[in-house]
Amino acid sequence: MSLFALIRSDFAAIRGRDPAARGKLETALTYPGLHAIVAYRVAHGLWQSGWRGTARVVSYLARMVTGIDIHPGAKIGPGFFIDHGAGVVIGETAEVGRDVTLYHGVTLGGVSWSPGKRHPTLGDGVMVGAGAKILGPILVGGGARVGANSVVVEPVPAGATVVGIPARIVQAERPPSTDPFRVDLNHHLMPDPVGRTLARLADRIAFLEARLAARDEALAKHADQCVARTRMAGQRPGLRPDLFN
Repeated sequence: MSLFALIRSDFAAIRGRDPAARGKLETALTYPGLHAIVAYRVAHGLWQSGWRGTARVVSYLARMVTGIDIHPGAKIGPGFFIDHGAGVVIGETAEVGRDVTLYHGVTLGGVSWSPGKRHPTLGDGVMVGAGAKILGPILVGGGARVGANSVVVEPVPAGATVVGIPARIVQAERPPSTDPFRVDLNHHLMPDPVGRTLARLADRIAFLEARLAARDEALAKHADQCVARTRMAGQRPGLRPDLFN
């Protein structure tokens, strides 16, 4: 795609995914994520043309203005959207697919000083929540979601949802997104495995308490019946030894 077509796709992604983007002029002037990706597109073109020093200068100036650090050597597909752009870091060997959404504070970082592939690869339609860190040359499959403040250090299957430190899969399959860009932005609907476990334990405790209460009631009723029978027979009231066995 041409530079102009890529920028148009990034602009359309903002207009399509963010209801706060009211007018075209307002969007163009007030979205630092858009400014950062436009600067990256220019810097990346310079980087590929061999003007790497100039590309780094453009990237540095964009970082000063937007607070978003995208290395010009990274590969980012069309329809890229950084919502509430601030504090995002994308390393040199990172690869990002089509229609990817990042929130503020996301890091696509490396874990090695060795040259070569050091940063993650994000498939098409991935959504990464605020403050999440994806580290190392791992693959986050298409359509996956990364919960806010998660630390991802292992590959994520396509369509999965991961949360936690380190991130763990909490949902393997989800209904298809109805978003026109096929990006699931319902990041507030992350599953809560700990909450589900506690709810199961609470249900189990309630069941056991009800069962014990029913048993106590049955034993008390049986004891009353035994006392009544012994009195009717003119015997001294008492309980059988095996009553509570």
